[in-house]
Amino acid sequence: MIFSKRFQYYRRIAAAYLSPLPSHLDFWHEPPEVNPRATYGRLGEYYMPFARKADYAGAHDGHGIPLLNYRGAIGLQYNPIAIAQYGLGNYNRYCHSGDARRRERFLGAARWLLRTQERNAFGLTVWNHHFDWEYRTPLKAPWYSGLAQGQAISLLVRAYQDDGEPHYLDAARMAFACFLCSPEQGGVTWVDEAGNPWFEEYIASPPTHILNGFIWASWGVYDYFLATSDAAAEALFSRAMDTLENNLQRYDAGFWSLYEQSGTRWRMLASPFYHSLHIVQLRILHRMTGREIFLHFARRWEGYLRDRSKRLRAVVQKSAFKLAYY
Repeated sequence: MIFSKRFQYYRRIAAAYLSPLPSHLDFWHEPPEVNPRATYGRLGEYYMPFARKADYAGAHDGHGIPLLNYRGAIGLQYNPIAIAQYGLGNYNRYCHSGDARRRERFLGAARWLLRTQERNAFGLTVWNHHFDWEYRTPLKAPWYSGLAQGQAISLLVRAYQDDGEPHYLDAARMAFACFLCSPEQGGVTWVDEAGNPWFEEYIASPPTHILNGFIWASWGVYDYFLATSDAAAEALFSRAMDTLENNLQRYDAGFWSLYEQSGTRWRMLASPFYHSLHIVQLRILHRMTGREIFLHFARRWEGYLRDRSKRLRAVVQKSAFKLAYY
C-alpha cells in the first residue's frame, strides 16, 4: 500500500516535471518578483506582478477562465488560487495599460469566484478544489484552503473598487469570515498555545503552517481591511504579523528556508522556487508593515541563495525528505 502510494506520487511528479507536455507547473512557477508599482495603505496594483500568469498559455474554458493540467487521473481542473492570481495579474496589466481586454479578464475571474463560492459543512463560504490532492494527509475533494480564501479576497475587493458591483464586496465579506474561525469550525485559522494565529494553506491535522501560503493569505486579510476599514481585519492582520515575527526563526535551517513546519524528524526544506518566493514575500511584508525583521530574513535568505554549496545541500535534503515522507 505504501509502495503503491509512493509510486503513484512519483509518477505524477515525473510526468509534471520531465514531460515536454503542459502541466499545472507551467502556471505556478513564474519567477517571483516584487511589483514596483504596488501601493501600500490603499488598494492599488497587487504586490507581485503575476505578469506571466496574466498571459497563461495553457487551457481555458469557454469563458476564458484558466484550467490547469494535472495530467493523469486528475486532468484539467479549475483551481481557485490560480484563477485569483490570473485575475490579479490581469488587474495589474489593466492598471498599467488601461487595456479593456485586461479589465474583462480580471473581472471575468472575479465573476467566476462569485459563481463558485459555496458553503462548507459548517455554513461558511469557501472556494473548493474539486479534485483529490496528495499531501502527507491526502486531501479528498472537495477541500478548501486559506490561501484560496485570501487570494480571492484580494481580487474581489479590487473588482469592487473598479466596478462598484456590491456582490464582489459581499463575497469578500463572506470569505473573510473563514479567517475568524478555526478549522474545527470550518475556518482556516489555527491558533497555537501562545495565541498566535496561523492561516493554513492546507487544512491538515496536525497543522503544517506552510510559509508562502500563510503570507499570501495574510495579504487577503490586509486587502480586506483596506477595502472596508474593518477593525477585526486590521487586528487579525497585526496578530498574523506578530505570528511571523515570533516564528520566522523556526523557518531558518541555517543554510536555507523551510517550506513548512512539518513536525517530522527531517525538516521539509523549500524548493529553490519557494525559497525565492519567501524572499520576495518578506520584502513585500517589510514594505507593507515597516517591520525590520522581514527585511533581515529576506537579506539572510538571499545570502543562502547566492551560496552554491547551500543550494546543493538544500536540494539533496529536500529530495531525502520527499523519499522519506511522500
